[in-house]
Amino acid sequence: MVFGTFDGLHKGHLSFFRQAKKYGNNLIAVIARSSTVKAQKGRLPLFSEKMRLEALKHVKIISRARLGHRIDHCRVIWQEKPDIICLGYDQKISPRLEKQIRKLGVNIVRLKSYKPEIYKSSLFRKSQK
Repeated sequence: MVFGTFDGLHKGHLSFFRQAKKYGNNLIAVIARSSTVKAQKGRLPLFSEKMRLEALKHVKIISRARLGHRIDHCRVIWQEKPDIICLGYDQKISPRLEKQIRKLGVNIVRLKSYKPEIYKSSLFRKSQK
């Protein structure tokens, strides 16, 4: 399972998905709700959550794409019961949340970056202005 905003897919995201797929037979991508992005990053994504969801549905390596929960960010983990959660090189996780996830028996793996000086969503966002 992977999580992200996925606001404008780029080669960094595709590398992220390929790396994550190596850890299992199925890859579930969870798209952050626009309200969650606003709360965490202080801004709305360029694309709506429905547009971001639709874009991920066309990425063949992803078995299933779904929206995250608006309030309880762990609910999707409890519903899907992944064996492994793959985090991007720059994704943050609170120690409390990490402890909760590990109590569920879910492993957390940190993936490598792919040319972050070129393929980073914040850079994509700047180029769209």
